[in-house]
Amino acid sequence: MPNAGITGWGRCLPPAALTNADIATFLDTTDDWITSRTGIRERRISHVLLQDMAEVAAKRALACAGLTGRDIDLIVFGSTTHDDQCPNMASGLQARIGAEGCAAMDVNTACTSFLYGLSTATAMIRSGVVRSALVIGGERIAPYMDWNDRNVAVLFGDGAAAVVLQATERDEGVQLEKLGCYGDAREILRIRGIGGAYVHQGRLLGATEWQFEGQEIFKKAVNGMGSACEDVLRRAGIGPDDIDLVIPHQANLRIIEFVAKRAGVPMERVFVNVQRYGNMSAATVPVALCEALEQGLVKPGAKLLMPAFGGGLTFCAHLVRFGERVTPIATSDAELPPATHSALEMVLAWRAAKGAALA
Repeated sequence: MPNAGITGWGRCLPPAALTNADIATFLDTTDDWITSRTGIRERRISHVLLQDMAEVAAKRALACAGLTGRDIDLIVFGSTTHDDQCPNMASGLQARIGAEGCAAMDVNTACTSFLYGLSTATAMIRSGVVRSALVIGGERIAPYMDWNDRNVAVLFGDGAAAVVLQATERDEGVQLEKLGCYGDAREILRIRGIGGAYVHQGRLLGATEWQFEGQEIFKKAVNGMGSACEDVLRRAGIGPDDIDLVIPHQANLRIIEFVAKRAGVPMERVFVNVQRYGNMSAATVPVALCEALEQGLVKPGAKLLMPAFGGGLTFCAHLVRFGERVTPIATSDAELPPATHSALEMVLAWRAAKGAALA
């Protein structure tokens, strides 16, 4: 049975950054308040569609693997904030990267979507259904944000990243994973205003209200990711000292620290970039993986532990053995168009539009 090695990786972050000081111009908050509670100092706001970010990330991942779209058998697109529900995001990406005829599917498990997608693509390679796959984690959360709610407005940001998987007889790729969900507690994290439940209910679609019970989410996140990490380490027969790098979902610095402590891995071996990007939901783990590779923190044959937690309430942890190649075969010249407005200008425009629509 073949394994599914990671042979390509690429990320795309929109250029416009919304700082804590920017948020303090329209919400009752401060940089110190946000940083002390979350570890976040800024987040990116996209001036383009999610599909545009995913296209750039995908083309960079394909170039990194030395492949073209024609070499891909399957696209798995993980996201919560689709540009369209129908047609799906993966089919649009298929057309943009020239992967004509390949299978294309979306996965929505909120912040765990990339890792659930990684499991899906890996299983299909192992079973022989496909030989190669492109897995994307991406979000454009900013237009759906309730920018009047301090509890959530400070947390989230936009971005996308992708990896290429290829069948191999080498011992690499996903080694073990634990997937789970606290479905009975799903109401503690709900975005009201997206989906068919709100059609013809007197609510403006896209004008959201976030049900976000922070303390309960914190407890579930730590328990879910912590228990999933313990499960895969136990089944693998290894301990925390055998893990070279933890690349966790970047929801909140305090959550990351608690999960690392529970897993028994010191923060020196935990990759953190939440301070720069905030919580990009499905994009956090793949973006962090790309940055860790770019910074030379992933060595050939490294054992990586990747836990995540998201709405639903889904959780998971993946034990990944990286391959021998940790540098790109080639690079892509794909880029986003320049942003014509600052992040703050875009957010203020959305706030004004929502206010006018609800008036």
